[in-house]
Amino acid sequence: MIRLLVHVEGQTEETFVNKVLAPHLYRHGVSAAARLLGRAHQRDRRGGIKGWVSVRNEIVRHLHTDGDSIATTMVDYYRLPATGNRAWPGRNEASARRFPERAFSVENAMTEDVCGHMGDRFDDRRFVPYLMMHEFEALLFSDCRKFSSAIGQPNIAGLLQSVRDEFSHPEEINDSPNGAPSKRILGIYEGYRKPLMGLQGIQAIGLPKIRAECPHFSCWLRRLENLSAS
Repeated sequence: MIRLLVHVEGQTEETFVNKVLAPHLYRHGVSAAARLLGRAHQRDRRGGIKGWVSVRNEIVRHLHTDGDSIATTMVDYYRLPATGNRAWPGRNEASARRFPERAFSVENAMTEDVCGHMGDRFDDRRFVPYLMMHEFEALLFSDCRKFSSAIGQPNIAGLLQSVRDEFSHPEEINDSPNGAPSKRILGIYEGYRKPLMGLQGIQAIGLPKIRAECPHFSCWLRRLENLSAS
């Protein structure tokens, strides 16, 4: 059984990994568990993710400590620091790239940096970075009817769908301060609360529908499913 540690930035992602992703991957020979990055008091007061150097050090420490395990990440692209000493590799440059290239360019830069700190003998298959485009709530737009029904608000399905229809797929719902997926949900339903409602929505929608609607998420999930084979 492959051991996989998923480094996440918040309780919503932690719950998703432990309640939804882990049972699914177990059937593929992968034992997955989530670990929150750092401690709450170490985070930016505005809610941003930790700086890259701290995150990288956590990942490298885990990979060194458990030499047979694999590490991955599940963090929001739009929250990543782009400049200064907290910047994540490639994040500033990614903004100017075509949408399909943005997450991959940062993930590749993350891999290069982690591998550089692990040394020449490190097997890069042990690090599988993933950034959500643009944040966790984008996945909830994979099926607006099921999501709205799951949180007891079936009347907002049409409003959510009108947002979804503006984009070719949910992961494109943009990362402007007022246009991020979570902000759009809150603009329609002020009572949205995560992680509870996020988990309810994800469980109602199901992984098959989410991966059909969200190509970057699907690519990541396929890589995790194939870990035992590689």
